[in-house]
Amino acid sequence: MPPLARDLIINKIERALEAARSQNLLPLDDIPSVEVERPSNPDHGDFATSLPLRLARATRLAPIHIAETLTGLIPTDDLVEKVWAAPPGFLNFSLNTHWLQRQVAEILDAAENFGSIQPADPRKVMVEFVSVNPTGPIHVGHTRGAVLGSVLSAVLQAAGHDVTREYYVNDAGTQMELFYSSVYARYLEILGDDAQLSADGYQGDYVIDLAKEILDDEGERFAGIEQDEAVKEIGNIARDKMVSHIEKDLASLGVTFQVWYREHTLFESGEYQQTLDLLESEGHLATRDGALWFSSEALGDERDNVVVRSSGAPTYFASDMAYHHNKFLQRDFDTVINVWGADHQGHITRLKTAVGAMGVDPDRLQIIITQMVTLKRGNELVKASKRSGDFISLKELVEEVGPDACRYFFLARAPGTQMDFDLELATKESSENPVYYVQYAYARICSILQRAQDQDLAWDDADLSLLEDPHELTLIRKMLLLPEIVEKVSQTLEPHHLPHYTLELATAFHNFYENCRVISNNPSDADLTAARLKLTAAARVALHRCLTLMGMTAPTRM
Repeated sequence: MPPLARDLIINKIERALEAARSQNLLPLDDIPSVEVERPSNPDHGDFATSLPLRLARATRLAPIHIAETLTGLIPTDDLVEKVWAAPPGFLNFSLNTHWLQRQVAEILDAAENFGSIQPADPRKVMVEFVSVNPTGPIHVGHTRGAVLGSVLSAVLQAAGHDVTREYYVNDAGTQMELFYSSVYARYLEILGDDAQLSADGYQGDYVIDLAKEILDDEGERFAGIEQDEAVKEIGNIARDKMVSHIEKDLASLGVTFQVWYREHTLFESGEYQQTLDLLESEGHLATRDGALWFSSEALGDERDNVVVRSSGAPTYFASDMAYHHNKFLQRDFDTVINVWGADHQGHITRLKTAVGAMGVDPDRLQIIITQMVTLKRGNELVKASKRSGDFISLKELVEEVGPDACRYFFLARAPGTQMDFDLELATKESSENPVYYVQYAYARICSILQRAQDQDLAWDDADLSLLEDPHELTLIRKMLLLPEIVEKVSQTLEPHHLPHYTLELATAFHNFYENCRVISNNPSDADLTAARLKLTAAARVALHRCLTLMGMTAPTRM
């Protein structure tokens, strides 16, 4: 991948600093790190740095003097059209117009790879997300993490990393046993048996539906065998059916996984015991009151944590430690990213402590917490499902607003903030709805290019130097931001920057279209028409890549 303009400018500043030091123009012992930013005010150029302000104290020179000194050491060239110092101590850069124009062809050449970057340290990354216990359907709260994890995975791949998407199937423990018993009780009820569902059992209608499916598939044979065996067999079938339903519902949202890792394999493979043995050998486990404890307080946690209960049953934390032992020490992931719901906030410190106790740098484990989602229809709060009177499932949400709206709206807010999801807005076909606005821009582009094709208008050899209108150059500048957005999201793990950028890109195209006639009927404008068609084709590439990264469709017609 070609270097980003930003990186080329950073290199120019670094060379200027080295020249200033060697010529005794600036008293520098070392070359400082250089950062540049995109100014919000276009009058300040395409890039700017506040480096002179940072160097003022060390050099005992006025920031504006430092800026002016560096300006004199940075020549303009094919990339940079202008460099200037601005009070109180900024260094501003404007890109060369001819360089900008040529980037239209570069975008078209890159095609579906436009926006991809090559990192200095490509990593083997696991993104584990959703991972809901297979005791019920995916609901709206889980959907936010599903979208976040899938888009983050796509962006990390575009950033050059080797990414594995994984769903952790929590199929061991007390909750699963309750689920199995609940399905068995409903199975007997359907057969006319006076079975009682326990007070802490699963009450949802979906449990009855599962029991009916099992009865249809397996007949009445479980009613004639010993209860423990019946619960075990029905439970295994119900679990697999529930996982299948979850997989199907997630697929309707465009969320898929390469690995479905089942918790029970940690115990069957011996990895659970290996993890305990490792922690015990390092002196991190202690027996108290008949239970086995992880001595996490001595490692900086607020308190010690139970690993094995006095009953001999492992805690959820114990299997979670074994699972991360598998992630880091068995499968050798460089970075593991867990996307968790708000109810897991309190588990972060103890898990990172456990990872550290295994000899793994805790910073290699990144945990993203998604906050709660409130559904609204206009100003009306939507509290429960119309279908079941219970929680609103992912399936129902997708059926009402479609997968594209689900993905965009859940993605558009930072995961750490609570959000309102407006079902009414999500289905509006107007510019108020950002999903419609963005997809309409793409459909408009396709319509223009189809019309040009119908008229046998060619643009491959267009003269891009004709693209001088400010709206044309603004669109080019906006497209060139995509690789930087990919890099930013991959580093900060904040995918909400992508939909915000995509909306800005769509706006830039709409503004270009409304102010610059693309296809002119005047023969004297033929060259300009070709140049604008080529720019429009590049915009299609950029906008399509954004929609693809977000897992959304790119409709050619609206």
